[in-house]
Amino acid sequence: MSVETGRITTDIPARMDRLPWARWHWMIVVGLGAVWILDGLEVTIVGSMSEALKPADTGLGLSSSDIGMAGAVYVAGACLGALFFGQMTDKYGRKKLFLITLGVYTCATVLTAFSMNPTWYFVARFFTGAGIGGEYAAINSAIDELIPAKFRGRVDIAINGSFWVGAAGGALLTIPLLDPARIDPAIGWRLAFGLGAILAVGILFVRRQVPESPRWLFIHGREDESQTIVRDIEETVEEETGKTLPSVSETLTIRQRKTIPLPLIAKTVFTLYPKRTVLCFSLFMGQAFLYNAFFFTYGDTLSTFMDVKQTGYYIAVFAVSNFLGAILLSRLFDSVGRVKMIAGTYILSGVLLAVASLVSVPIVEPEVTRTVGLIKRRGRSLSPAAEHLYAMLRAVAQKQTAAGKGSTPAQRSGPTAGPAAARDGRTRNRRTADVR
Repeated sequence: MSVETGRITTDIPARMDRLPWARWHWMIVVGLGAVWILDGLEVTIVGSMSEALKPADTGLGLSSSDIGMAGAVYVAGACLGALFFGQMTDKYGRKKLFLITLGVYTCATVLTAFSMNPTWYFVARFFTGAGIGGEYAAINSAIDELIPAKFRGRVDIAINGSFWVGAAGGALLTIPLLDPARIDPAIGWRLAFGLGAILAVGILFVRRQVPESPRWLFIHGREDESQTIVRDIEETVEEETGKTLPSVSETLTIRQRKTIPLPLIAKTVFTLYPKRTVLCFSLFMGQAFLYNAFFFTYGDTLSTFMDVKQTGYYIAVFAVSNFLGAILLSRLFDSVGRVKMIAGTYILSGVLLAVASLVSVPIVEPEVTRTVGLIKRRGRSLSPAAEHLYAMLRAVAQKQTAAGKGSTPAQRSGPTAGPAAARDGRTRNRRTADVR
């Protein structure tokens, strides 16, 4: 099925790429790139507020599994939103859609803040994710089409890394908002969600000044509009930099087209580029499973297994380190190369994750032992996979505690530490109630 409608020879890509960096580009970065800050804010707020959402009187009566489910619903909404709004972006233009998707996010976040029950909360989280997913599709396209090629790589990495700016901000904001001595617990978590909507409204005002993508316009047969927008951009950049732009002679012949349907896209990538498709899909799935999914329940893990009272500080430090990695390593992706840097960072992250998991085994093993004991005493059994994983966990914990690597007297008691931890007066009642 052909989607081509004609061909055009144009100098617009060369004219956009020869632009020097100006204040106009910062407006693009702020107006469009701030979506990643919103995403980081959303993910972190949910992780930090897991304990606040559990009480039935001040929260929503969610369990730990409900917290994880809310994260899964959010990601599902983001995936479906990216697919749906991605098609709409290609059909109706970047500007219309990045205004619509931001509106969807804002409305859904406000509805989340007014959640009255778990079902309401899950539905609101789904549409919040759909708005964010649609933002990904519209924003990344617009950024790549409006930012000059010589700045595009580092700008993309910095913008995507700004997710962790939102994550750090969300983590720190939840510290006072979830402090019962300062704010009513029934209101604090609702205010946290409301802050995301307020930030989105501010971004909306900036985003209204962002023009439609000239590349999208001439690809869809609207050459005159694209020429007008590029001339306006050139005049703005010349005024801001005080420099006269050099003329360009380079042209490209572009195939104009209609919107490409998803089945045709899938057929193309899997038949013409199967290895690249599998590689990119694997990298994306690895990040989503080992990083994003983990981060949704990070706060709940800290409070349940490590008895951390205020998780905001831990999440903020983790987020700051991630953002610094994006900023400090971004230039290496241009100088060293994409393949080497992607492979190196993934492998290093995997090794560090494995080390962190081994170090934390003696800490979480007593709690797991106690929970498994309660399950078995009630006449229930674990699946074979769970039994095998539990046996491995105990074996590693016993080896480490026998070596005395930083373990406490309670941890050195091995499997018997579970009942001992259960008798701890600070956590016994709360944890037993959670299991029941």
